[in-house]
Amino acid sequence: MAARLPRDRAARDREPGGGGLAVLRRLLHVAETGSTNDDVATAARDGAGEGLWLRADVQNAGRGRLGRQWISRLGNLHASTLVRLRRGDPPAPSLALVSGVAMHEALDLFSPAPLTIKWPNDVLAGEAKLAGTLLERREDAVIVGIGANLAHAPELADRPATSIAALAGAAPEPATVLDALAEAFERRLGEWRGAGLDAIIVEWRDRAHPIGTAITATPPDGVPITGLFDGLDEAGALRLRLADGRAHVIHAADILVHRS
Repeated sequence: MAARLPRDRAARDREPGGGGLAVLRRLLHVAETGSTNDDVATAARDGAGEGLWLRADVQNAGRGRLGRQWISRLGNLHASTLVRLRRGDPPAPSLALVSGVAMHEALDLFSPAPLTIKWPNDVLAGEAKLAGTLLERREDAVIVGIGANLAHAPELADRPATSIAALAGAAPEPATVLDALAEAFERRLGEWRGAGLDAIIVEWRDRAHPIGTAITATPPDGVPITGLFDGLDEAGALRLRLADGRAHVIHAADILVHRS
């Protein structure tokens, strides 16, 4: 079920975006939809501008990276936004780093526990996943879908998950978290465009697990690679240091962090 987006909502805010152009931020809300990413992709096809955010109380066809189902329960954050690519922008896949930094910054306001980013954009509390992002390209538009466990954490077979409620004793309102996230994302997007990807990589690295952390990466071919985290390359790809000392660059993979 797709949501019919309101067309008469006034702009929520206007702030400077990157590249000297103003970005009109619109925060829209629906009670239920299939996928906020699908709805924002439709809005992009119909000519919607950058700065559109759609939040749904519940999604019934949400999805995550690598084709996973995203379990969407009332009280959690399910939202998507639209980025219009411009000439001179850094590579579009590096928006995953922008999203990770912005999510970490926003969720850190509500979590008493320290949070880290796992490449490229999952936010963790300890070993447990708190939030994640799905990027989908539609011509000159990138749809950035974000899910965060605020009130509930799903029971996953292959990895632990947690929620802000479990960490703090109570869950913030999704609309309040989205206000903080939209502000952080817009600011980090401006840095991505203005200062370049290097500035975002520095911010990302400051929020990630330490250099030398043991990691297993499972690329699309399904063959796992284990090594030590060695930072990011200039394009934002993950660097692993293998047991024989060789460097291995990962562009797409499912990541498992091994903590001692």
